[in-house]
Formats: sequence, C-alpha cells, structure tokens
Amino acid sequence: MKIESNSTLLFVGDSITDAGRARPVGEGLNGQLGTGYVHLAASHLSAFHAEKRIRVLNTGVGGDTVRELARRWQQDVLDLRPDYVSVMIGINDSWRHFGQFWDDALLVSVEEYKGTLRRLVDETLPRVKGLVLMTPYFFAKEGTDAMRASIDEYRAAMKAVAAEKQVECFDTQSAIDRTLAHLHPCMLADDRVHPRTNGHMILARAFLEGAELW
Repeated sequence: MKIESNSTLLFVGDSITDAGRARPVGEGLNGQLGTGYVHLAASHLSAFHAEKRIRVLNTGVGGDTVRELARRWQQDVLDLRPDYVSVMIGINDSWRHFGQFWDDALLVSVEEYKGTLRRLVDETLPRVKGLVLMTPYFFAKEGTDAMRASIDEYRAAMKAVAAEKQVECFDTQSAIDRTLAHLHPCMLADDRVHPRTNGHMILARAFLEGAELW
C-alpha cells in the first residue's frame, strides 16, 4: 500500500490501536495518538517522510470485537473520510472465549468475524484509496498455547477475506514470531496481548514495511 502525499491515514481497532489516544479522534502530538504502534508509526512518518505530509488519525477503542467495530464504523471511519484505512481487530474476538463471558451471545465466532470483516471491507473500498488489514496476534510461539491456536484461526480468516477482496494484509504474528525466536513473550507483553513499547515497535514496523515506508 503506497500512501500518496497529502493524504489522511486512519488507524482503527481495539485497545492495541487505542493505547490511550485522545477522544473523540486521536490526532497530533503530545500523546493525542496514544502511546502505541500508531504513535510510533506516525512519528516515523513525521521524521522520515515529512515531505509527504501524511495526516494520521486514531479511532481505536479498547475492548472492541469486530462486532463493536462494525457498530461504530460509520462514525469512526467513513464519516472522517480517510484516504487510507488500517484495521487491526480480532484479539478480543478470540480472547473472550477464554474469559468470564458466561453469555454466549457476547462471543464472536470465526464465521461471524469473517463475515463482518467482509462487509466492512465492501463498505469501505469504494470510498478510499487503500485499505489494509493487520492480523490479530498473541505473544506465544506456535503450538504452545490454546489462545495462540485460536488467534491463528481468526488470523487465517482475516487473510482469507484479504485474499478474496484483494486488499493487503500485514501479518503481525509473523513479525512477532521472528522476535519470539530470541525473547521470552513476557519481555514483549506482560499479558501476552498488550505490548510493551518494544512490542508496539514490532507492530509499527510491520505496518511501515508493508506500506513501503520503512
């Protein structure tokens, strides 16, 4: 995804994207974009691609599944008229199956996740210059954890939608796995979900490399 100059780039997702960003829309310096990968990516763009004058917005909301994301899509994505959209969603869709959610109605299946993603992509593509999906992830090596196995199912569903709709998909789990070959997961995320700064750096670089801006 090559981002043209004088464009607006919007990041949307759950708490990993949110990372304490300002309300109603995160934009600008002094923590307005949060403290996570969006802030790091925007800082890189400002420092090394200043001539492109890319405006960065953050509308991530902590706790979101793809279901909640869809409910606010019009207001927090389409109404802001971005040129490019980056979507990272799916961790809570998986995580809720491992938490204390006794009401099955609160759980999002892989099938619902895939179908909702497909609908959001269909709604958005005609209105933007580019859209990228960033896979959900878990800070655990493949084959070592039940949630990692679940995340891999949602990750595969996102990749399938990206292939079907011919949009780009940046595989954050693969990027994380390369670092996990050398570091224990707790060095990157205490709870294996919410990254430390070095974990967010992996996500930021995965986006920037995919966007050919690294």
